[in-house]
Parts: sequence; structure tokens; C-alpha cells
Amino acid sequence: MNYWNNKSILVTGGAGFLGKYLVKKIKKLGGKDIFIPRKKEWDLRKEKMVEKLFKSNNFDLVIHAAAVVGGIGINKKNPGRFFYDNSIMGLLCMEQSRIHNVKKFVAIGTICAYPKFTSIPFKEEDLWTGYPEETNAPYGLAKKMLLVQSQAYRKQYDFNSIYLLPVNLYGPGDNFNPNSSHVIPALIKKCIDAKEATKDKIIIWGDGSASREFLYVEDAADGILKATEKYNKPNPINLGSGHEITIKELIQIIIDETGYSGKVFWDKTKPNGQPRRCLDITKAINEFGFKAKTDLKIGIKKTIDWYIKNK
Repeated sequence: MNYWNNKSILVTGGAGFLGKYLVKKIKKLGGKDIFIPRKKEWDLRKEKMVEKLFKSNNFDLVIHAAAVVGGIGINKKNPGRFFYDNSIMGLLCMEQSRIHNVKKFVAIGTICAYPKFTSIPFKEEDLWTGYPEETNAPYGLAKKMLLVQSQAYRKQYDFNSIYLLPVNLYGPGDNFNPNSSHVIPALIKKCIDAKEATKDKIIIWGDGSASREFLYVEDAADGILKATEKYNKPNPINLGSGHEITIKELIQIIIDETGYSGKVFWDKTKPNGQPRRCLDITKAINEFGFKAKTDLKIGIKKTIDWYIKNK
């Protein structure tokens, strides 16, 4: 029997970067009754609105992908807003899901929930061994509270909620706004803008030594939907590619793919963020058979092509 048939599905953040891929794939899998709340009509930070949303619908499944997100710069400028907005959305959506007997709640967490100095590769058991990296700790902790809520609700109410930890996402349709974008779209925009304006240098935050792991957004959507179908346990699960790369190595790939020929200057007065990021992806493979398919260079090329076409 098709898992997605005859289910009423709420995808919060369904009009966002990741959400669009989730909705598209759910439709391909046979899901037809999908509700995507738009902020103008359904502000998920407002309790009365969230109550009305759940009273007005009989959801079987909730995938909570809504988030207020961004790169290091916007996190530093908005720690209070990032903490409050992300906390309250999660709290309200899961509570109303419980009250209205939603059969399953899928909470999308963040790599930023991990401690700043976590042993490589990050194992799910390491989540509580220290404090997150300071520039995005409020965001990371807000999303981490979804795990606490999820496990508490399962224990007290037998509520079926799972918690997933995707690493940094990228791909076509990403946010390229320089005020709020993450590292891959930010670097792509810098290189393409500099090339078009024939500038001979670009300036990048930090010293390039920090490492990251990236997951192509379409792969992330596959992993989330596989977990939705097959995973029903309280323990958090990492979603990643298992491939670590430094920012210096990353910018070289982007330079090669964009054809930018100028120089790179590192602004060492700006923060690197978390020193290293690389996930242990064993549990995702073992629990629901997820393994990323998209090679980083291919994914970056697709993202660059999309940006050039749509910018």
C-alpha cells in the first residue's frame, strides 16, 4: 500500500527552499492532499493562527520544515529573533499536532545544534556534549528544543515524532541574497558578480580553514521522505553526504565552475564559524536506507547554472 495515498499532509515551510522539493517529491510518490501554509495567511508564530490551522484541517502527517535561517552575518545580527521565531513555531506546531491526533510529526532540525567542538565525524550521541558555535547558537538551540519536545511527547503521550539533523543544504532555488545567504550561494554570487563586473578580487570571511559538509537539497528531500516512511524511533538521525571539505577547497571548485579569474582575499577579522563539520551517516543508512547521490561538483554546477538563468 502506498504510504502517501489518502493522507492529509501539512508541510510547514512548503514554499521555501527545501519545502518546494519535499512537496514536489510527495506528489510524485502519490500524495495529493498537501497543505502549504503561507506566512501572510498562517503565521506559525501566532498561537491562535496555529490553533485555527489544525482545527480547520484533519492532518495525518506533519513535516515541520519551516525555519528562519541564514548565514553567519544574519545570525549575529538577529540572535533573539532567530531563537524566538524558530522555538515558538516548533512548540506550537508540535503541540497542536498532539492535541489534534496527528499520526506522525517529522521535525527538521539543524547541524547548528551540535556543540562547537564536536569530534569528527559528528555522531548523534554527541549532541549534548557542549555548547553550539556562538554565532548561530540561538538558532541551533531553538531547533534543538524540537528534539527535547519530541522525546518528551513520545514518552508522556506516545506521540510519534521523529527528529532529523540535515547538514548544510545547497542547490537550485537556494537563497542568493548576500545579507542572509549561506556559504555556497554567497560564494557563487561573489564569483559571478566579480566576473561580470571584471573585478580583480573577491573578499571572503574567515581564513578558509573551516570545514563543512554539504547535502544537495534534492538528496535531503529524499532522505526526509524515506525517514517519514520508515523511521519511528525517538533517537535523532543525521542526514548528510559524509564528505568533508574546507572553505578554501570549496571556493576553488566554485572558481573553476564559474570561470572567475581574479584573486581571493581572506578577511580574517570575520569569524570562521564552527571549526569543522562532518557527520556520521551510519544510522540513516541502517535505519531507512538513505545515502546521498549527488557529487558536490555536479551539485555546485547545477546550482551555478540555475543562478545564472534565474538571477
